[in-house]
Amino acid sequence: MRTPRWEHFEHEADMGVRGCANTVDQAFEQAALAMTGIITDPGNIDAVDCIDVECVAPDYEVLLVDWLNEVIYQMAIRKMLFVRYQVSISDYCLKARLCGETANREKHKPAVEIKGATFTELKVNQTKNSEWVAQCVVDV
Repeated sequence: MRTPRWEHFEHEADMGVRGCANTVDQAFEQAALAMTGIITDPGNIDAVDCIDVECVAPDYEVLLVDWLNEVIYQMAIRKMLFVRYQVSISDYCLKARLCGETANREKHKPAVEIKGATFTELKVNQTKNSEWVAQCVVDV
């Protein structure tokens, strides 16, 4: 078993997010955390308020884009940053709890605003060593 992790990858003027984990649920969580890491240091966000969201799609790839765009939407309308993601996926139906706090420019020092997740470099698959990878490019 590998420790779930997230990372960024370069893509022209935009940024790629990648979540890697033992399950597809955890890979989606890590991809969202990678997105948070583009905006600010996740260590500066406290998980004081939580909300629940749902997404449904025809496959994992579209579900990843929908999921990340839902997180972006919730950040925008609630003026929040999220640091803890609890995802459960069954039959391409994703249910998640997002936990974070109200965005504070002085505390969080946001670097960029993410406009949306794209289909560029989109991939959700299980590798030869059974690790799940969920990735795409986000428009910053």
